[in-house]
Amino acid sequence: MYRSDEFPRLQKLLRLSQRIDSFTDQLGQLANWLVLITLGVGFYNVMARYIGRFVGVSLSSNIFIELQWYLFSLFFLLGFVYILRHGENVRVDFLYARFNSKQQAWIDFLGTVLFLIPFCILGIWVTINPVLQSWGRLPDGTWGTWEISPDANGLPRAPIKTMIPISLLLLLLQGISQAIKYWAVIQNYSNIADQIRLETAEQIKVD
Repeated sequence: MYRSDEFPRLQKLLRLSQRIDSFTDQLGQLANWLVLITLGVGFYNVMARYIGRFVGVSLSSNIFIELQWYLFSLFFLLGFVYILRHGENVRVDFLYARFNSKQQAWIDFLGTVLFLIPFCILGIWVTINPVLQSWGRLPDGTWGTWEISPDANGLPRAPIKTMIPISLLLLLLQGISQAIKYWAVIQNYSNIADQIRLETAEQIKVD
């Protein structure tokens, strides 16, 4: 057990990390529902195509076809964040698995700080302008019509493109959360991380 006046900065960071983790878990639950909805839309598209051919009536539309891959893209983007939070990302671990927990934490910490976080920041920066253009922003700063699918009865492109920088922002936040936890392990504060996790969970129940 640690004293309440020890490591105040780390305690605050770990509480922030736990809040981010809790939000990411909620995103994971949302992604699960998106998977089911995507399967439902895909099932409808298949059945509508074959039944429509049988009865000689068009029952499907590009709206549902594009909605299917919009939903797939959405849970795919959100899934990155959830996978990072639970450490389910692909690893080349023929050496990593031989290291102790502190050495692994150093590798994860450096990889997150030097590669993941800069990648997210760069990704957000380079996608902002294309997204604004998709919403209709013109070179002179005025606004026109937003981008629409070129297919008949297609969906707008702007909303799904907006999810790219949003998902990168969420990935950035989770990367920061992971870096905090890795640093806690490096500094041998993992016991404090566990205690903060319990305290935060109890506080969430109270709230």
